[in-house]
Amino acid sequence: MNIYSKKQFLKISLLLAGLLIAVISLFYTNTLVKKLAQEERKNVELWAKGMQKLGEIDNNSDLSIILEVVRNNKTVPLIIIDEDNNILYHKNLDSTKTSDSLYLKTQLEEMKLENPPIINKLTENEKQYIYYKDSILLTQLLYYPYIQLSIILIFISISYYAFDSSRKSEQNQVWVGMSKETAHQLGTPISSLMAWLEILKEKSENQELLGEVENDIQRLETIADRFSKIGSKPQLNKTDIISLLSESINYMRARVSSKVEIINKIDNEFPIYVYINAPLFSWVIENLLKNAVDAMKGEGKISFQITDVRQFLYIDITDTGKGIAKKNHKTIFDPGYTTKKRGWGLGLSLAKRIIEDYHRGKIFIKNSELNKGTTFRIVIKK
Repeated sequence: MNIYSKKQFLKISLLLAGLLIAVISLFYTNTLVKKLAQEERKNVELWAKGMQKLGEIDNNSDLSIILEVVRNNKTVPLIIIDEDNNILYHKNLDSTKTSDSLYLKTQLEEMKLENPPIINKLTENEKQYIYYKDSILLTQLLYYPYIQLSIILIFISISYYAFDSSRKSEQNQVWVGMSKETAHQLGTPISSLMAWLEILKEKSENQELLGEVENDIQRLETIADRFSKIGSKPQLNKTDIISLLSESINYMRARVSSKVEIINKIDNEFPIYVYINAPLFSWVIENLLKNAVDAMKGEGKISFQITDVRQFLYIDITDTGKGIAKKNHKTIFDPGYTTKKRGWGLGLSLAKRIIEDYHRGKIFIKNSELNKGTTFRIVIKK
């Protein structure tokens, strides 16, 4: 299990733990709400009996206990109606609105939907119906866990975003420092090689061989220049993308196995100009080509295709390699992700940084099938 698989496993574990806590919290709260609702109904029933007793007592009866029961309901909203649906009495409703008959009727309809009525039988032929709804406290308790969970989720999201931003900032600092140092370290041996090359040109008769050495030194200079541009805003110049892709393809074609066929399907007769940094952009193309060769284990086909759509340009690079599992389509661009025994897993991460951060484009896996191949797509503005 690599670092990104472990990270994914940790995220899923935390999510499942959070869901479990949420389920337990909701279950406990709902159980508590049901018990309180039952208690409220009992209190309303007791209040109804108290009201009924008030109508039955004579002057010699002790009213204190009954009055205490009646007065005890200070939280549960209720309405009493007769058999003709006329409102006879209401309690614990908004006092500023109770003079409005429409408000009372609306409250009554809500109560009818919320709880079954308590029936007070006054005489053999006369009944009253007491409708009620949950108290404000019970309603607040019902919604409390959802509010609590929302606040927790917002806090976790903000914390994760802050942590992720901090981590990316640290990564960027490491990238920039490593790149600058690499460019600096390459500078000394390159200068030395150039000096030795000039000496060899004066003494050697094999100018063709020295020409190849010079090409490789120029290549090292290009690599050093690329590393020096990481971390600083590169200059974008108007460049013929057709010509640049052809140069990159031809460069790699001469340096891969003869069993690898690189097919250039770019047949545009006219140049297509885009604003890019040529050294960095060609670096991306070479990285994708190297990855494709590795994925095919040095044998197969790689094809290039350009699609010109209004203000955008699509560059598709397709190989016949081992493919990439769906779950890894995003993580392959993370620094350190690699399936190779050797390598730092920085190639695709660099490619993403160059295309998306420096050129405001997009790079992603257009499609991939295991044991059949993969197509990477680069989207860039014209």
